[in-house]
Amino acid sequence: MSSLGLALRDSSTMLRRNLLHARRYPSLTLNLLLTPIMLLLLFVYIFGDTMSAGIGGGGDRSEYLAYLVPGILMLTIGGTTIGSAVSVAMDMNEGIIARFRTMAIHRGSVLVGHVLGSVLQCVASAVLVGAVAVAIGFRTTDATVQEWILAVGLLILVSLALTWIAVGMGLVSPNAEAAGNNAMPLMILPLLSSAFVPVDAMPGWFQPIARYQPFTPAIETLRGLLLGTDIGHNGWLAVVWCVGLAVLGYLWSTSLFHRGPKQAR
Repeated sequence: MSSLGLALRDSSTMLRRNLLHARRYPSLTLNLLLTPIMLLLLFVYIFGDTMSAGIGGGGDRSEYLAYLVPGILMLTIGGTTIGSAVSVAMDMNEGIIARFRTMAIHRGSVLVGHVLGSVLQCVASAVLVGAVAVAIGFRTTDATVQEWILAVGLLILVSLALTWIAVGMGLVSPNAEAAGNNAMPLMILPLLSSAFVPVDAMPGWFQPIARYQPFTPAIETLRGLLLGTDIGHNGWLAVVWCVGLAVLGYLWSTSLFHRGPKQAR
């Protein structure tokens, strides 16, 4: 079998392992899903009318729901990738990685399995949160099939980029608890973006922080694809951010992994 064939075979094995692990221990994923769902319900049913009036929706809660959902979906992805950091840290501390190093498997397949498993979990989590949003009234009647495909592609691209960063955070963490804490910015950054209110409605000193961080371009691009709002330069900014973070996370993670657990920490 060729080197590529071995890499694909071992990566699929590691992917299956991580999916089975997630199925047997679903509590972490469910806990991470609870936050975006609770925020969605809180902002729609408690603050929806007021927030809608503030963004020019005339106090119509459904208008704010439409504005809110793209940001909640990105927050869901950021939160789900925290589980990847925790999972990698657990593997590094429980000795399974040392066992894998002694086996005749493609070394990169261990990280690839974590990454692919995380991307699938991110997409599944976004679908579940999206289903909750649809159940409470979210609609995208103007989105074409092509726009839906691009929206799903964007979610996958963001998931891939954040997962590689989360894997690196897991590798440098001494334990699972530290990994969860180190990866927490992946859930906090969406709160500091245009997920809940437009950037123009924020204090002037804070607007550059919110506008040029990774999540705002991705949220505005997803909002444009699903709701028909103006995307402008956010589309290519989102792609640049995602590709840059994915490459950075990949290089960082593989470098740490090849050094071994002691040198990485």
